[in-house]
Amino acid sequence: MIKIKLMLEYFHPWPNSAGYYVARENHFYSEQNLDVEIVVGDPHFGDALSYLQRKEVTFGVFPSNRLLVRRAEGQPLKGVAAINHTGLESIQTLAGRGISRPRDLEGKRLALNPTPRGVAMVRHLVRQDGGDPDKLIFIDSGVRELTPEELKAGIADASFGGYWAWEALMSSSVPDEERVVMPVSDHGAPPYHSYLLGAHEDTLANSPDVVRRFIAATSRGYYHTAAHPEEALRIFEKTTPYFPSDLLSASLNAITPTWFHQRQWGIQRESLLQPYAQWLHQNGIINHAGIWRDATTNRFLPEVTHVG
Repeated sequence: MIKIKLMLEYFHPWPNSAGYYVARENHFYSEQNLDVEIVVGDPHFGDALSYLQRKEVTFGVFPSNRLLVRRAEGQPLKGVAAINHTGLESIQTLAGRGISRPRDLEGKRLALNPTPRGVAMVRHLVRQDGGDPDKLIFIDSGVRELTPEELKAGIADASFGGYWAWEALMSSSVPDEERVVMPVSDHGAPPYHSYLLGAHEDTLANSPDVVRRFIAATSRGYYHTAAHPEEALRIFEKTTPYFPSDLLSASLNAITPTWFHQRQWGIQRESLLQPYAQWLHQNGIINHAGIWRDATTNRFLPEVTHVG
């Protein structure tokens, strides 16, 4: 068996990762002679791309914008499959704050992790909606996503970054009818893949058959998850027993459609990569708008199959 180490994209597993666990539980990896360990990173040592760069993991899951930044800096990292075909971030606020669309954020306190990309995205959303982004008041919340209770306590008027398929579904003492969730993709964000699966170029060059087998098994895992959500939930519950089943189920139901384009898994699409890279370039985040071509490849994907 060939040992494989896969690093996920977040501080802990969440249902966006269900396909890997389903593939492992159903022996899709072992049938490919692969022994897959699924891990999360220690933020002190960087994200999944940092671990890939150091060759401490075989595969990693990461935001597409971070890959483009690193590729523009010359790092030999490459996306090999798309995980999500839409943006997962949202603006979250409470009813009564006078915020029902991005331009309503003018003069309001918005909590976020003020990365160059995050600030540019919020400013873009407000501008696209006819507002003045210079009137935004930013509050640095670091990597934390503010809860509805914290918004109600007055820490901020709204927050940016929490996912509509995860944090927005978590139970709260604040009633659902008082919570307002605005997915960025519904409010003028450029199209993009939220997450990609990727590897170091040395892995792609030296072990192409292993890469193909891993992606083929992973693809089966995601198709199987979509076709058998109750089975997937039971498998994933063992991975994250600290989250309630109803949250995992709701998140799994919400996130599953984002894994497929025209019922197909994995294709990294020019229609999402090119405009996003152009937008990142226009906002000074990458120095080469065409870098997405070097940063991604679909040549390791299996033969075309479809969900359902």
